[in-house]
Amino acid sequence: MHRTTPFSASGHSLARINLFDSVNDEIVTALLASCEVAHFDCGEAVEIPQGRQACVYIVLRGALGSTTLDDSGGPRQIRTEKILPGESIGELSVLDETATLGSLTALEDSDLLILESQTLWQLIDEAEGVARNLLRQLSFKLRTVNAQLRRREKVGEFYRQLSMVDSLTGLHNRAWLNDRLPVLIEEAHTGQKSLSLIMIDLDHFKKFNDNHGHQTGDKALRAAAGVITSALRPSDFAVRYGGEELIVILPESSLDAGKMVAQRLCERMREADVFNDASITLPHLTASFGVTTLLPGQNADALISGADAALYRAKNAGRNQIAF
Repeated sequence: MHRTTPFSASGHSLARINLFDSVNDEIVTALLASCEVAHFDCGEAVEIPQGRQACVYIVLRGALGSTTLDDSGGPRQIRTEKILPGESIGELSVLDETATLGSLTALEDSDLLILESQTLWQLIDEAEGVARNLLRQLSFKLRTVNAQLRRREKVGEFYRQLSMVDSLTGLHNRAWLNDRLPVLIEEAHTGQKSLSLIMIDLDHFKKFNDNHGHQTGDKALRAAAGVITSALRPSDFAVRYGGEELIVILPESSLDAGKMVAQRLCERMREADVFNDASITLPHLTASFGVTTLLPGQNADALISGADAALYRAKNAGRNQIAF
């Protein structure tokens, strides 16, 4: 249980308390005379007694830890703040009755000056400079919170982008395709621009894995991804659609341009190195390519279906070739 002492008998001074910086000491001392200074042991929770109004806590000695649950705009997170001597917490809980103070714990043996809301409002009305200092503190805290939110948004975006990359090949994954392809199609329709799509399937990949092992199969997939990414423009996109199926998206490209890209990829795929060790016989790596182009009013599903149908024509014609 914490002990309390009137501020006038606590032995603490107003020096270095941010809220009272450059404020008339006599007025402040008179208003604070009956305020409590609470003594908390290290690790002790700081709680407002039931029925008591909101308070501002000013750290006179030691350190205070504030823990709040932040679930705004994303996954729930625990946010912690350390309040050092001269600093305060709880201003918003006094100024805005709906604001919550969070969980407070003494990080060291600490003395806290407790300002109840009535006293704070008296200080604002009667002690010139308190309102200015309070505004300065709230402005600083607001900037700090905004900076934390910006950092959180950047971290969130990093993990979002990371979740849209295929870990084996480094290409975009199916989640990225579901998210971005409709946007690219809408942009093409709105701007009346062409867009072509190539669906790729590595030939006889199950047999390839059975003959050479799944680790070699993984190397083959990475090799195929390397062939594709090295042959595309910066504005093009490569996706691992699933298993050994890959997709290439070519914005602002006609069907003829898509056919040229697919033919180039088909030829380079035959020459792909799966092993870096020249002493090992290279397994053959070929692929079949289905090319389609966006039609007026077509959506993502229809575009992919068109490429898939073209891919099956390439397979039925003997594989290791393109169809459209």
